[in-house]
Amino acid sequence: MIRTTGILSDRAIGTLFGEGRLTSERMLDQDQIQPASLDLRLGAKALRVRASFMPGRAHTVAEKLERLTLHEIDLEHGAVLETGCVYIVPLMEALDLPAGMSASANPKSSTGRLDIFTRVMVDNAQEFDKIPAGYKGPLYLEISPRTFPVIVRRGSRLSQIRFRIGQALLGDQELLDLHASETLVASEAPNVSGGGIALSIDLKGSGPDGLIGYRGKHHTSVIDVDKKAAHDVLDFWEPLYSRGRNDLILDPDEFYILVSNEAVHVPPLFAAEMTPYDPLVGEFRVHYAGFFDPGFGHAAAGGTGSRAVLEVRSHEVPFILEHGQVIGRLVYEHMQERPQGLYGSGVGSNYQAQGLKLSKHFRLG
Repeated sequence: MIRTTGILSDRAIGTLFGEGRLTSERMLDQDQIQPASLDLRLGAKALRVRASFMPGRAHTVAEKLERLTLHEIDLEHGAVLETGCVYIVPLMEALDLPAGMSASANPKSSTGRLDIFTRVMVDNAQEFDKIPAGYKGPLYLEISPRTFPVIVRRGSRLSQIRFRIGQALLGDQELLDLHASETLVASEAPNVSGGGIALSIDLKGSGPDGLIGYRGKHHTSVIDVDKKAAHDVLDFWEPLYSRGRNDLILDPDEFYILVSNEAVHVPPLFAAEMTPYDPLVGEFRVHYAGFFDPGFGHAAAGGTGSRAVLEVRSHEVPFILEHGQVIGRLVYEHMQERPQGLYGSGVGSNYQAQGLKLSKHFRLG
């Protein structure tokens, strides 16, 4: 059964390409279409700009770039993007959306775990990462590495896009009913409000040493975003341990990888997203990369309830997190139909059945 509203599945995304609603400079990568999203690929050049900007209703991105570009970088054979700089990269993919279809973008999980700040822009936009219904035109990615310098190249995939028709968000009662039947988070008494279900932080740690997370180091070497298990953890990260205290002081503008106390489950007919910032839970940003595909933590797709890895950065002042403190909320949306593939089931998924886990780029030892 196909709903009239909801998030488009992998099958429907493939149809968009077949109909010319999605186009690209070259053939799709084999695993580019995910269960409920499409990975976006960098084009051939990056434009170093003076500052981040919004195109605004009266301008295209290209018009703003004519005034703000400092220099152009060739990405064909790879190039280093430095921390503290802002780059705009035209993407390979372009859109011609039908009138009733909109889209939203988000960094990929690996991008967020590297503290690479990314946002998709479109012509005449007044919001980042939001593509209005009926949009026709190019896509651009703003990239700003925050902690580590990175190597990217034409075809690198740092962001992903979801397509939706109509309103598909679940309300509070729908979330409670779905949790009762499917166990969305491993909690007997879920905290549901404002259309989201709360996740708390695990600061007791795992294993005999009580590992609770990692803090990014400064002045490291570069990370190649296209290479798996190519970098030693301790060259880039400082491990953090509970030491029996069950709390953690976040230093301002430091980057942390932490993990949720609860395991998360996204049933096959739903997609989820973590709200990136909630001022009600503290002065910090959590989870830069917010998409959870259908099948995340789902037993039939190889998961047993996967915990949410959290990318955390405090703002302005030091902030104390305590074990079990609410740190973010998941919102759930209906899929239009069940995807052909589920997260963790042969679709290039790297984080099924995860606990505390760094991005795929690192190896232990």
